[in-house]
This record gives sequence, C-alpha cells and structure tokens, in this order.
Amino acid sequence: MMKIWRNLLLLALLCPVLAYLALPFWPRTVGSSVAVAAPNVNADVEMRGIWVSTVINLDYPAAPTASEQELKKQADEILDNAAALGFNTVFLQVRPCADAFYQSDLYPWSIYLTGTQGEAPENDFDPLAYWVAGAHQRGLELHAWINPYRVTRAAAEWDKLAADNPAKMHPEWVVKYKDNYYFDPGIPAVRQLVIDGVEELLENYAVDGIHMDDYFYPGTDFDDAATYAKYGAGFADIGDWRRDNVNQLVQGLHKFMEKNAPKADFGISPAGIWASKTLNPAGSNTTSTYSSYYNMYADTKLWVEEGWLDYIAPQIYWERGHKTADFTALLDWWCDVTSSTGVKLYIGLADYKTLEAKASDNAWFDGKEIAAQMAACAANEQVAGTIHFRYGSVEASPALKRVVAAAYTGSGVSNPVDGNTVSVPGEVSVLLDGEKLIFDVPPYVESSRVMLPMRVIFEALGATVDYNAGKITAQKGQTVVRMELGSDKMQVAEEIKTLDVPARAQSGRTLLPLRAVSEALGCKVDWNNATKTVTITTE
Repeated sequence: MMKIWRNLLLLALLCPVLAYLALPFWPRTVGSSVAVAAPNVNADVEMRGIWVSTVINLDYPAAPTASEQELKKQADEILDNAAALGFNTVFLQVRPCADAFYQSDLYPWSIYLTGTQGEAPENDFDPLAYWVAGAHQRGLELHAWINPYRVTRAAAEWDKLAADNPAKMHPEWVVKYKDNYYFDPGIPAVRQLVIDGVEELLENYAVDGIHMDDYFYPGTDFDDAATYAKYGAGFADIGDWRRDNVNQLVQGLHKFMEKNAPKADFGISPAGIWASKTLNPAGSNTTSTYSSYYNMYADTKLWVEEGWLDYIAPQIYWERGHKTADFTALLDWWCDVTSSTGVKLYIGLADYKTLEAKASDNAWFDGKEIAAQMAACAANEQVAGTIHFRYGSVEASPALKRVVAAAYTGSGVSNPVDGNTVSVPGEVSVLLDGEKLIFDVPPYVESSRVMLPMRVIFEALGATVDYNAGKITAQKGQTVVRMELGSDKMQVAEEIKTLDVPARAQSGRTLLPLRAVSEALGCKVDWNNATKTVTITTE
C-alpha cells in the first residue's frame, strides 16, 4: 500500500514537469518582455523555403480586403499548398513599404492589406499572428520578411501614406529616388527605427526569424549629399560611407538579436552578385556590371565573413551558362565565401522566370532550369537549402509544382485547392536479374514511370556515370547516354529520345525514369502492377 502511495506522489510531482516539457515551444525573452518562441521545427534541416509577397498584392491577399474571413481563407490556402508541396519555411513579407501586416505602434496598417494605409482589418484581425499559428500547426517555420528602407513604390503613393507613417512624421528622413520614396540609410534615426521595428516583431510574435531581401540603397545617384556632409566625416569616398551605413544596420540587428532573441534566425537575401572579377579581384567569375557592392552598397561578403548573419540567401536569378552571370560560377563563389564561416548558405531561385518562358528553347521553359538548379544545390554539401521566388509563380505552374514536389516530397502530392495530382506514391521494388536493389531514396511512380536514384541504377547495370551541374553522362561499353536534369530529352549514341518524365532532384539525389535508362543500356524491363515490382533482365 505504501508503495502505491509513493508512486502516486511521484506521478503528481512529475505531471507539471511533463506538461511543461510537452509545450510546443520554449519561451524567448526579448528585452523585458517574453514572447513565445518558435518551435525550431527545421533546425539543422535542409531549407525548403518559399517567399510570399504582399507588395502590390502579388501573393497575399489577392486583392486588398478588410474581411477577416477572406484573409484567413487565403492564408490557410497558401499554407496548405506550401506544406503539401514539401516546403518547410515560409518567408512572409510583413512590412512591404513602411507599413505593416501586423499590429504595430511604429508603422501603420499596410495599404496592400485593406486598401487604405492605416485602416485595420475587421475585428482587429492580426494577419501575422494568424500566419504564425497556422504555419506552426502545419510544422512550418514562419520568418518575418521586412523591407527596411522602401516607403513607396510610386511617387503617387506619397499622398496615400497615413498621417502616422514615420515617413510622413519625419519627411527629413526621406529621399525621393526616381519614382519612389526611401528612408535615407545614412541617418542614424532611420537605422534605429528599423531595429526598433524588429524588436517590436520579436516581442509580440513567435516568428522563427527576421528576413531582409535585396533592397538597400536603390542606386548610385541617390540624393544624399546633405546627409553625407552631415554624417560622412572620416570617409573620403561616398560609396564607402554608404556601405558603412548599411553595415551598421546589419551589425546592429545582429547584435540585438544575438543578445535578445538568440533562437530566432537573422538572414538576408541579397542580389546574387557581390561583385564581378572585372570590377573587383575578389569577385565572382562573372562579367556583369551590376552588383550589390557597387550599386546597392551592400557588402554582403563582409557580412558573411564577420558572422553577422545566421544565413545568407543570394538571389542567383540567372541560368547555367548565362553569358555575364553564370549560375554555376556564382554558386561556386558563394560556396567559397561561406565555406570557412558558420553562416549557412541558401540559394534564392527565380521560379518566376518559368512563367515568363514561352518558347521550348528557353532555358527556363517547363521548369527545366529550376529542376537543374535545385539538383546542383542538393548535390553541393556547402548549400543548406533553397528558397523559391515566389509562391504565386510556383502555384501558377504545374511544371514547377511537379519539380518542387518531386524534389521535396518524393511521394504523392495533391494540391488541396485544385486536386491536381503531381505524382503517385507506393512501395516499389526493383529486381535486377532476380536480386533486389536497395536505395537510400525510395523509388516512386510518376506518370506511370518508375523513378529511382541515378547512380544506383547506372552502376547496377554496369555503367560508369558522370554528373556535372545537372548534366548526366553514362557509358556502358560503346553506348553513351546523355541526360539533363529537368529535360525530357535523352541522347543515346546519336539518337534523341523523348522521355515521359524528365530526370528529377529529390532529397539530395537525382532520380531517373527506370525503363528509359535500362532499355537504353540494352536491358529488358517488366512491370507487375499488382505487386509494384520492376524486373530488369540484362541481355
């Protein structure tokens, strides 16, 4: 009897502890207040990110609305689709133009949210709070994406700014550049405003990170001569002074987050070219004259070397073989820059170019280039993942959905909105001359074709294989097979064959259509649909 009571007492003491441990996330202290921390669902896991743009209603909401129901519905749809396609992180643009998609004491409600800057959604609905909760419920991370300096996207928007917009309250902080207005990065109060805005976000929302993109100085002829005269002492060159201003912001954010929110990530997605070798000997093997270092005054290389970021996600928005900005050359350069640091490297991908590609000879047509770039990233140990620009581009392209789903899930993915099946899952067995083949990435069926890892099948069939930047060359005897990731063409000797399903990237492996490859190397292939077994017989 005493033993029973002792056990009951022990259980009573343990219950509160177990309940606490079962909480989905740990508390994070920011300043003097406490915010619920992110669940860190993807710590040390491959980044599979998607940008969700709110500026000019690119992705969310589809049109300005104050309707709580409509805003929730669209958020759920995007989060459901992102999870179904295998994404694990959403970068939500919460501050597009000195306005907010969340309750803020510093910035007014966004014009892209309700249609009128400063006007709240009905029932004081808070979109960011809803997105954070919805993302975490689906096992996704949610990073708050902010634009630090942009005030408007057109001069006409100036008159539509709310009276309490910091740009209206402090017009001396603002510079007109071409047809837009920007905060002046050289003014210390502007930098402090950005840091205060990040503090507010982290105090009030359980975001997993703070994210900025490539918007810093908008151009070389930015009208900041008066600011330079006032604050530029010690800098003989205005370019060096401008870079120092941006450096101070990045370092200031790093210091604040390291001290007050160490569990939240801080990362930036800059232009893909820091500088070309033709302009700077430390630059990439490119010839483009546009760069973040000289045009936007963003010394992204320094930020990595100083460890001011948790990750950097350069927007390498050019195809492989591009004349002035080759994707592979830029990928290699960024790998070298990050290799000796603790800064993770994610690659920003230009999915939107797939929608722009109308001709089949365009490198971006039908998702071919995105598939090849994803494979190149997956095959590179220095690359910790990819981020796709943007949600609307992926959602509008069946080809991109196939590419993303094949790489990120490897199983059946049905879009919850339109029910369009991307691939068909199943336990597939492969027998070669009666011996079962073992794969670290399981085969799957897509469009009635069995897809399986490239190297395993080629080597099992006695062929040598070479893989370089998405191009596959295999040889067995006198037979040479050439394929390209994402392409529906396969060359066998001098003959070009059309594939039902192109080579795909998935879980760090390249998967090929089994029948086409096996028959190209002179093997017989049989399929048993009842047992989902492929039998390969060498001849």
